[in-house]
Parts: sequence; C-alpha cells; structure tokens
Amino acid sequence: MNQPAYEDAPIEREDQLLQPFEAAFKPPERFRVGTEAEKFGVIAGSGKPRALSFEGPDGVQEVLCRLADRFGWEPQREHARGEIIYLSRGEASITLEPAAQLELSGAPLTTIHETAREFAEHREELLSVSQDLGVSWVCLGFHPFATHDELPHVPKLRYAIMKRYMPTRGPRSVDMMRRTCTVQANLDYEDERDAMRKLRLALALQPIATTMFSNSPFIESRRSRYLSERAATWMQMDRDRSGLLPFAWRSDATLESYVQWALDVPMFMVKRGSRVLENTGQTFRSFLHDGFENVRATHEDWKTHLNSLFPEARLKGTLEVRGADGLPHDLVCAVPALWKGLLYDGEAFSAAEALVEPLSVASLEAARPAAITHGLRAPLLDRTLQRWAEQLLEIASAGLARQASAGPEGQPDETEYLLGITRLVSHGQTPAERLLEAVGEGATPSRVVRQASL
Repeated sequence: MNQPAYEDAPIEREDQLLQPFEAAFKPPERFRVGTEAEKFGVIAGSGKPRALSFEGPDGVQEVLCRLADRFGWEPQREHARGEIIYLSRGEASITLEPAAQLELSGAPLTTIHETAREFAEHREELLSVSQDLGVSWVCLGFHPFATHDELPHVPKLRYAIMKRYMPTRGPRSVDMMRRTCTVQANLDYEDERDAMRKLRLALALQPIATTMFSNSPFIESRRSRYLSERAATWMQMDRDRSGLLPFAWRSDATLESYVQWALDVPMFMVKRGSRVLENTGQTFRSFLHDGFENVRATHEDWKTHLNSLFPEARLKGTLEVRGADGLPHDLVCAVPALWKGLLYDGEAFSAAEALVEPLSVASLEAARPAAITHGLRAPLLDRTLQRWAEQLLEIASAGLARQASAGPEGQPDETEYLLGITRLVSHGQTPAERLLEAVGEGATPSRVVRQASL
C-alpha cells in the first residue's frame, strides 16, 4: 500500500507540530524577502464608483482570465470546474481576499530592487487588462465607500465559513475580512532563536509601523474619525487569533510557546478532498486529541490552521509582518525595505532592539487609540510617534546601506525605497494625511478613487 504524503499523514506526536517552522530554517546567505500587497477593485464611471463584482463582463473573474490569457499566469481553482480563485506564475501568485480584494503575493527575492521591478510589472499588466473594463484599483487600507451589501463574495470554502463565524468573534471581524487591505513583508529566519527574536522585535514595532503607514481615512464615503480605519478595525476583532501576542515578549519564549498558543485558538474547518467540515467550536488542541466527526488531525490541517491566525506578526514558513495599510505604488516597497534593513543586518537588529527595550504590550496598547486618530503627533511614552519613526527609519537605512556594502561589488543601495516614507515622517505626516490634502475638503468617492488608484 502506498504511504500517504507527509501533509496528509496523521499527527502522531505534539512535537511534530514544530516541523513547519524547523523546515523553514535557512542560513543567512539564503535569506530572501517576499512582499504581498492588496487593493480594491472599483468601477469608476461617470457617476458614483461601485465595488468590482466577482463575475460579469467587468468582474474580477474577467480580470483574472485576461491576466492568464495575456501574461502567462496559470489559473487555479478550488474545484475542477469551479471559479478561478487565484493565479500562479513561478513563485508568485495573484489571489482573492473574501470581498474580491486582489493581492499580488510576490516571489521571495534577494533585493528590494527586484521587488520594485516585480511590482512595476504587476502594475503594468493589471492596468493593461483593466482599463478598457473601466476598472480602477484603489490602494487604501479600508474600502473608502462600499458597505458590506455592496461588496461581492468570493466562493472560497474557507471564506463562507469565516463569514458565518467571525461576527461572533468581535464587532469588526467581518470588516477585517471584507473591507481591509494591507501590505505585508515576509522574511526568513535562521533557527529557533532567530525566529523568536525577530518575532519579538516585529511585534514591538508594529504599532509604530502601523502609524507610519496609516492610509485609510475614509469609510462609506465619509471622512473617518481615524487616519487608519483598518487599524481601528483590527483592534476590534477576534482577540483569540490576533494582537501583539504577549507570551512572545518573554525572553524565554520558544517555538514551542508559539505552538502552544496556536493549539488553543479555535479552528475554522477541516477539509478532506471536496468534503468540508465546518468546525468553528473546537480548538486545534481538542481536534488533535479527540478528532472531529471521525477525522484525525493531519499535518495539512495544522498548516491550514496556522494560516487562520492573524496576529500582527506571525510565524509560518516565514515571519510575516502585517501592520501596514494598503499603500500607493510609490510607497509599497518601503515596507519590505524597512524590515529588511532592520532584520537582516546584525547592527541594525541590535539597535532596533535597544530602541524598543522600554516598550511593553501595555504601553503600546495604551498609545494605539491616539495613534490611529492623530498619527505621528500621538505620544508613546516620553516622545511622539514621529520621533520613534524617525529613529526607526535611521536604523533601517543604515542597515540597508551596510548590507549593500557587504554584498557584491556594485550592488545598488536599497535605501532609496525608504526616501518617500522618510520624507513624510520628517514632516510629521502619514500617507493618509497626504491623501486628505490632495483630495481636499468634502472629497467625493470619485475624487478619492482617482487620487488613490494604482
């Protein structure tokens, strides 16, 4: 009898839950950075813009089909005859979030220059297939005008379950799924110590980075109370699977600590072929020990569960840093550049750790309401968030410069990708405030769409 593939094999011992993390260990010379960026599709005609539909002659399915036909992307479906759920090409993919937000999940790349070229190519391809459909792509952290009823549904099995379950887990959990977009950087780690050290630092820096990259000042066609409506949303969603992970701040925290936390988070579902079992009332720990409807936990179930956790920095096969709003094209590469500068240079890493040493989960949580409202003017301990961000950018820029000097001769400096955000921070301004200045008082949805489009 053929043995099942590793992913489909039952988990026999709890220590096997460390395998996805340990399999990801890499020597520093093999470190790469992957970048993911989401945006909202809208039809921007002569009247009020409307949210992009899923199907139809100008829907997101048509956009995906055109990308596949013209540019060699491979359509992927959840069912043999189902709708296109994502596209793949090499190590990159284009995926759909629950309300048809479009995400480029970039390939793991050595330099931010490569990332910039990858995103420029994506922008060119996407615009070329969208313009004659009347589709614009809005790069904000929260949908600027659509209500939930105006947004489409992506027929992915997990999303249907989440739509039923998430409203029970926080007042804005459905907003998180359907009305937010982010830019995310994915980074490698060498071993357990490196993984936990990077996780701790990334968690401590997220509220500063979130403020620096705030870019969602509208909700349902009106000015939001916040500069980051997305961040306000994340503060009011499922606390079991989100947040700053206080356990990870302990100096003795290990990968086993992360596993133990994940085990006690409720699941979404169990999938066996085309059969889906909705399983939202059971923690993975209970599923591992007791099973569910005569099904035993497998390694693939564990990987699926890890993907359903939404802390502000999370561990999988990479460290995912998740605190930034959706951003305009000129600022997207600032996110991976910031984290590469901080986490891939030893001197910068130590300097950033020293910078955040006075911070705690409590002090950061206390600062957040003012930060999402007032941006860089808000206080954090003894200084403004503007000063924290300036120091952070100085450290990251120096880290990128050292990496360039230590690399192959003639390797271009990557600090250029931090210039735009550094300029904003030096003026005490977030991307949201730059947008508000550009659209002026009483901005209409059409004007916001024109100003914030890809």
